[in-house]
Amino acid sequence: MIDLETPPDEAAIYCKGATKTFREGGNEVIALRGIDLVAKKGELMMLVGPSGSGKTTLLSVIAAILDADAGDVRVFGTKIHALGDRERTAFRGKNLGFIFQQFNLLPTLTAEENVAVPLLIQGQKRKVALSKAREVLALVGLGDRAWSYPRQLSGGQQQRVAIARALVSEPRLIVCDEPTSSLDADTGGRVLQILRDAAVTADRCVLVVTHDARIFKYADRIARMDDGRIVGIEKGSS
Repeated sequence: MIDLETPPDEAAIYCKGATKTFREGGNEVIALRGIDLVAKKGELMMLVGPSGSGKTTLLSVIAAILDADAGDVRVFGTKIHALGDRERTAFRGKNLGFIFQQFNLLPTLTAEENVAVPLLIQGQKRKVALSKAREVLALVGLGDRAWSYPRQLSGGQQQRVAIARALVSEPRLIVCDEPTSSLDADTGGRVLQILRDAAVTADRCVLVVTHDARIFKYADRIARMDDGRIVGIEKGSS
């Protein structure tokens, strides 16, 4: 058992014995083999390992995009997989920000409108939501592209829009799947510093899945995965 010193109700993320198997036809693929993992409040944790080791599956289980087959999975003390569909959606909307590798921007909306979506879903007035969206776009270096559509932006710019969208509602947990994959070293470093600033408060956390060794220095701790298991946790250099 690895890294379960923090009590479940005091952790940002608490996984004990989490498993996940995918079934296609008569075949089974075991993606998670009893994951034990804690991410603490106020830290930026990175999840690293070879392709196919289960990193993105674990990220999706923690964010309740996928259900675990077994085990105890909690986010800020809440057993998110025990919630009904409405409660789960509400919990994610209030507490989680997502940065997906594929960006998932809406092509018919401008950058500021894409970033404002989480605030609009929460019921904020459009004028207020768009104003906040422009502030966060400026934070990631895209203040001058607020009115551009995704098709008018480079891959790296689209990725920064997706990052701004995750930050705009000030979620307690930000989960990121390869957030620097389309960014140069300088921009990637700036983005990770922004994410660090979001994490190092008493009641927030950032979990980053990455292959990008350039950004390891921004981690408080690095959890290494292989074959569906956490095989080690080491301190970062932050």
